[in-house]
This record gives sequence, structure tokens and C-alpha cells, in this order.
Amino acid sequence: MSKGVTFYFVRHGETYLNLYNRMQGWTNAPLTQKGIENIHKSGRGLAEIHFDAVYTSDLQRTIDTAEIIISENQNPNLEIHPMKEFREIFFGSFEGLASNEVWPNLSQKVSLKYDLPEGDEFDIRLMLNTLKEIDPYHHAENYVEFWERVESGLLILLNKHAGTDQNILIVCHGMTIRNLLNGLVADFNETKQLDNASVSIVEYKDGQFRMSAYGRTSHFKEIAEQSGKKD
Repeated sequence: MSKGVTFYFVRHGETYLNLYNRMQGWTNAPLTQKGIENIHKSGRGLAEIHFDAVYTSDLQRTIDTAEIIISENQNPNLEIHPMKEFREIFFGSFEGLASNEVWPNLSQKVSLKYDLPEGDEFDIRLMLNTLKEIDPYHHAENYVEFWERVESGLLILLNKHAGTDQNILIVCHGMTIRNLLNGLVADFNETKQLDNASVSIVEYKDGQFRMSAYGRTSHFKEIAEQSGKKD
């Protein structure tokens, strides 16, 4: 029987820029208290999964998130491997600005949740390509630039882990995860943005990607009380 590999994609916990609905790509902001609590809950829900390797983007919010998830896991000595390939989209000169100020002309075409867009693939491509066009410095990434960067990171992991039957934790960003799934899963048709600390699960086997969960938060488990009571 052939072996595969299962990827657990987790979006980082809520940051203050998420809370303030501001554009957050390569800009870092600290995790909110709610964000930290939800990561613990997500980590507790994944505690029985034996992760063989952990990857994040090289942005601090994903590293902090991974550290919390690992602290709740049965294998707490896992090493985190940051990769710049898994960064969020770069918003260029619009980093940190209010989303509803950046996209006034696209408000009827692109729906925004927190600092990220919702909609189908056309909406996402439109958003990213327009972003680069209207950036005065043209530093923002367009869709092709973003996809090629993220895809290169996944290829690195496939070359290393395909056919191992391992469970790989990847903590990164909403658009990074969603565009990976959109580009890899044949019948992907999700249009909703991923919640913070949610998990999406994809197995790669026999040359095909199969998604078993998208943006799941139902696995969250309450944090044990200080008294030591069990759930």
C-alpha cells in the first residue's frame, strides 16, 4: 500500500492588526490575548496528533503561534523551521493601512474580512493584481509573484516528506493557506476566508491532494483551569 503525507495548515492567531482590520502582510503585530487563548484551544484539539515536523513563515506571529501549539502537543520538543516562502502576501506601501481605505473602488467586487479578501479565485486575482497596480512604489506582490513564492515552499516540503506517512504542521497565513489549497485541491470551491487559529488538513498521496478539513475550529478545546481540572 502506497504511503502519503498529511499537511496540517494552521492560520496564525489573531493579532492587533487583524483586530483593527488593517492590512497585514509582511508587517508584524503582536498576538492579542484572545488570539493566544484560541491558539491554546486549537493546540489542545490537535494534541493527540503526532507531528513529525513543524514549519512556519519567518514572520513572528506564525512562530509564536507554532510555539504555543507545540506546547500543547504530545511531542513538545519539536523544532520549528521558519521559511520565507510561506509569508503572507506583501501589501507594499499599503501595509498597516485600514482595509476600507485601501479598497474603496473595489468594495462591491471584493469582500474583506479582517485584512484579507473573500470570494472566488477571480476576486482574489483581481485584488492582488490591482494592489500592485495602485501601489505608488509597485512593491506589492501580484497574484503570480505571490503564488510562485508560496508554491516553491510547498515543493521543498514535498521533496522532503512525500511518501513518508508523516504528519506535517505548517503554521502560516490566511491567504497563503487558501491559495495553496486553491492551487492544489482539484475540487476546491471555498470562498470564505480562514479564521485565525483554524486548521485545514490535506493529504498528498498517489500524486493527488485530498482535503479533509477547511478552516476547522470545531476541534478547539477549552484551556484547563489553573486548579488542574480536566476537560
